[in-house]
This record gives sequence, structure tokens and C-alpha cells, in this order.
Amino acid sequence: MKTKIQFNANYLKVVAIIAMTIDHATDLFYPGFPTAPIPLGLHFIGRLTAPIMWFFVCEGYYYTKNVKKYMLRLGVFAIISHFAYCFGFGISLNPLEGGIFNRTSVMYPLFIAVLVLYIEDYALAMKKWQKKLLQFVLVISAFPADWSCIAVLAILGMYSKRGDLKKQMWEMVQWVFWYGLVSFLFVSKTYALELVGVLMVYPVLKLYNGERGKAKWMKWFFYVYYPAHLFVIGIIRMLVYGNINLTV
Repeated sequence: MKTKIQFNANYLKVVAIIAMTIDHATDLFYPGFPTAPIPLGLHFIGRLTAPIMWFFVCEGYYYTKNVKKYMLRLGVFAIISHFAYCFGFGISLNPLEGGIFNRTSVMYPLFIAVLVLYIEDYALAMKKWQKKLLQFVLVISAFPADWSCIAVLAILGMYSKRGDLKKQMWEMVQWVFWYGLVSFLFVSKTYALELVGVLMVYPVLKLYNGERGKAKWMKWFFYVYYPAHLFVIGIIRMLVYGNINLTV
């Protein structure tokens, strides 16, 4: 009888890191999201990253022993990652300057998602309408970020179905569909069609064994790696192209 292959959270986070690095390196060496087969294939692999991140934000929030520290950690790295993301891709540090999409990194929506969950669970002194209004404002604030408000809404939907992977994936797919539709109509048809790649995450996450893994340093590795690899991309961008914006 064959033993079923399973991986802990650390292994699956490494998959996300590899996919993310491939995706961002493709942005660097094939800027502008061209329709050639090689960049399309590489970006398709990159679509694994976001849903794995969303899934483990749900797990992190559920299992953390100190929600405030978890939230603070995400907030601090969201600030650090803003500078790294802007430098990496040649974007203005002012999120209100330039276009309305991709003005800051995906770390900001991850932070906002946890903050929204925290308000729902712990802001007991607030009235229901006050919670909903504050949560709405917070979700909207993620609009200019990478993956926009959809990253927040996908995490909230996935967290509501935590423990049932199929239902979590359905929540994720619904939100990514709307994101893809907006992208198809107003941003990039190629990018929108590439979003089909998020479906690859289901068989990957089915391998999750529910364990974090023994390497506790991995908790910090992703937080450090994310802005660090963006700074490296920014240095290469400056050397190869000069100070140009890779997202346009």
C-alpha cells in the first residue's frame, strides 16, 4: 500500500516562495506582461503564490497564540514591503500617484485581512454597524495594492470555510473570477486569462498535513525574503533598464 505524500506548512510556503520568485523574475526580464509562450508559462506558475499565502494567513490567524503580535508583524512588514515593492518595480512611493492598481505590495491586503478578522472577533465594544463600516473602509483601502481588495475578501471568505478545503477553494475562485473580470475589461486580457492558474493550488494544498513543521525560523524567512528579493529585483532593474516602471 502506497503512503500518501503530505507536506507541512513550511514545505508549501517554500512552493509559494519559488512560484513568487519565478513570477517576479518574469516581470523583470519580460516586462509589460507579453503574450509570448515563455513568459505566459512562467506567470502561470506564479499564480500559485497568492492563494497559498491566503490559505496560510487563515491558518496563521487561527493558530496564533497572540493575534496582536501576528497583526503587528504583518503591519510592519507591509510597510517595509511597500518600499521594496516600489523600488523593485519602479513605482512611485506615493500610492495615490500614477495608476490605481499595483501601488503597493500584497503584504498590505494580508495585514488588512487580519485586521478585519480581529475587529470581527475582538472589538466587542463596537456596535455591529460600526464594525461593518470600519471593515468596509479597511477593505476599500486595499484597492490600490497588488491583488487589490480581492486578496482581503478571498482571505475572509476562505477563513469562514476553514477546515473544508473544497469550500475554501470555491470562495477563492469566486473572488478571483471578479478580479479577473475587472482585469479583462479594464486592465489586461492576458493577465485576466492567466488567473486560471490559481486552480493549480487545490491539488497542492490537498498535500497539507495540518502541521507547521519543525523549522521555526521559516516563520521569519518569508517575511524577510519577500522584501529582500524585491530589493534585488530593483537593483537588477536599475542596472539593466535604468529607472523605468516595469508594470507599464
